[in-house]
Amino acid sequence: MRVPNIVQLSQIPVNQSIVVIFGGEGVPLEVNLTPKEREFAEQRFKGGDGFVAINSYSYFTYLIRTKERGESYKTREELRKMAYKSRKAILENNHRELAIVSYNTYKGAVEDYAEAFVLSIYSFDKYLVKSKKSEGKRYPETLNLCGGLDQVDLGWLRTTLEAAYWVRDLINEPVSTVNSTALAEEIRKLSLSSGFQIDILVGKQIEALKMGGLLAVNKGSVDPPVFCILEHKPSNPTNKRPIVLVGKGIVYDSGGLNIKTGEHMADMKGDMAGAAAVAGTIAVISKMKLPLHVVGLIPATDNRPGGNAYTQGDIITMFNKTTVEIGNTDAEGRLILADALSYASKFDPELLVNLATLTGSAMMAFGDQAIAMMANADRRYVDLLAESGREVYERVAELPLWEEYGELIKSDVADLRNVAKGREAGAIVAGKFLEHFADAPLIHLDIAGTAITTKDDFYRLKGFPGSGLRLMCAFLKKLSNKYIEQ
Repeated sequence: MRVPNIVQLSQIPVNQSIVVIFGGEGVPLEVNLTPKEREFAEQRFKGGDGFVAINSYSYFTYLIRTKERGESYKTREELRKMAYKSRKAILENNHRELAIVSYNTYKGAVEDYAEAFVLSIYSFDKYLVKSKKSEGKRYPETLNLCGGLDQVDLGWLRTTLEAAYWVRDLINEPVSTVNSTALAEEIRKLSLSSGFQIDILVGKQIEALKMGGLLAVNKGSVDPPVFCILEHKPSNPTNKRPIVLVGKGIVYDSGGLNIKTGEHMADMKGDMAGAAAVAGTIAVISKMKLPLHVVGLIPATDNRPGGNAYTQGDIITMFNKTTVEIGNTDAEGRLILADALSYASKFDPELLVNLATLTGSAMMAFGDQAIAMMANADRRYVDLLAESGREVYERVAELPLWEEYGELIKSDVADLRNVAKGREAGAIVAGKFLEHFADAPLIHLDIAGTAITTKDDFYRLKGFPGSGLRLMCAFLKKLSNKYIEQ
């Protein structure tokens, strides 16, 4: 499924179906309604409705009243939710084109509605039979955004939505079609259309680098490991040292010899959601020519209990020469990420940001409402990320990285264990493990709770909503603006 064409119009097309977003009590006089239609709409809104559809026979008018909330980011999210709630009525009427306009509400309401509407109509229909697939094609081919919109913001909207669809499609693919090498190939194709540089390291090259974590996890697989290095480096970047994003690329996680039970293994094709989000983010900032030097590192493999799979009790040597005792083969993500974080030191980064579906502990702590964040980076980065999370409503909730948690991963026979001996503080222990391998300030984002959803959370649809992409795009855009202001 492709993203509808999103264009800007200076005025509302005549007799075209339209979404009207407005603030205040009454329907704006500018809206073309008959007296009876206006009276009907006003009565519905007085009755508490937030969405009213008017059938004028040759076209529809969809009215949405925004609810002003104390904090602007909540107002924006309420409108995004209304986009999801209104989509069914709109899709039932099979519009080829749909106009969107706003009156008496906040700046950017049209873009917010369009973003959530497009995210709400996404479907992964590649493998559906034709009769079923045709049912999913009732969405507008073109969205006409009316009014004096900022062209740069419009470009960000289009590009981010295209990336969101790409990320969702990639995560939804089964490992039978997207294994580690296929993942690298999809990212390579993305680089050609987006303009970022990519270097793909495979088995022998990874062995030469002695990435012990990535190699250990890969031992049970018939497919080779892959390490992707993505780079967006403009000619005159605003940052002197790069921002490095690291994404977990476990294309399928069986748990290894510590094999998962069936219900916990069912969605494990989505264990590379962090990798997809990092690649999508690099694509967006490259297409939008953000004047920020950003590197993406993606280690990729599956985790299977094959004939020579790594075992509990194994001691492996990581890229940075740290030795690690394996306490659980299902704590594999932190091993491949640790090698990538160590490798990042080659770029002398200003900041490391890690995205990973890492622990069930993060999911148990925050459910699907927040990304677990652990950081030792300067508060200006952490606060800016939290602000970005509120704006796009991919909120972060911070957990500590106190030094006492490091005691839990000490080993009697190696430098570290990959898990603690108990179950306490699981998400923090994983973050503490990763911190050991980061030579630069680190923000670790455990997206386990938000990356896989069991039901629609409004426009974050059931399945794999692409968690982290919109957050990172907003964060990097804000960070770049901060540099320009200095």
